[in-house]
Amino acid sequence: MNLYNAYVLAVEDDRQIRNYICYLLDAEGFSHIAASTGEGALSILVSEPIDLMLLDLGLPDIDGMEVIRKVREWSEMPIIVISARDQDKEKAAALDLGADDYLTKPFSATELFARIRVVLRYLYRQNSGNKAQSILQVGGLQIDLDKRLLYVDGSETHVTPMEYNLLALFFKNIGKVLTTKQILKEIWGVGYGSDTQALRALMAGLRRKIEKNPAKPRYILTEIGVGYRLVDE
Repeated sequence: MNLYNAYVLAVEDDRQIRNYICYLLDAEGFSHIAASTGEGALSILVSEPIDLMLLDLGLPDIDGMEVIRKVREWSEMPIIVISARDQDKEKAAALDLGADDYLTKPFSATELFARIRVVLRYLYRQNSGNKAQSILQVGGLQIDLDKRLLYVDGSETHVTPMEYNLLALFFKNIGKVLTTKQILKEIWGVGYGSDTQALRALMAGLRRKIEKNPAKPRYILTEIGVGYRLVDE
């Protein structure tokens, strides 16, 4: 599947916004279908080969959070939340439930399609599953997942096992926002608690090794109040 033959479901109860999203999808050549309710969206998902869902949270019948939860019981299809809810806790909750990205209203067409390209590239990488995917690269960063090696601008760079595990987690989720909760669980395990100080210290050490200017990172960006994202270049 390439980036432009995805079948998109737009779930939005506001008719003007729904029509605007569909207009943008048409202009970019995406096949699409729309729903104005959560139940309508779930009905479409079980009958249509949807590749990506754009989901409003404030739906008239069931909350968008519940839609995410239900979809994640049986599908890993990419979900981009598009919502007027702009609180960090809301964003983190949606991402922790399984959303792949979160776009706050009002939004631009440029930002919408940048987010769509990111999740579709991620989906393509996941579906390809070939040997070449053991070596991944973003800009001057290259990681060999088989050999557990990191190269920065072509030079092998030593990282601690924990730093490597953190970086590998980001490379396996290029372009996706990972919440603090998700990272702590993956790196420290199910008994991780909420030790964000340990994560900040680990991140600072990793950034010193991969960033030319750790204070203004190029690769791993902080999503304030939510988590971190490895840029998709």
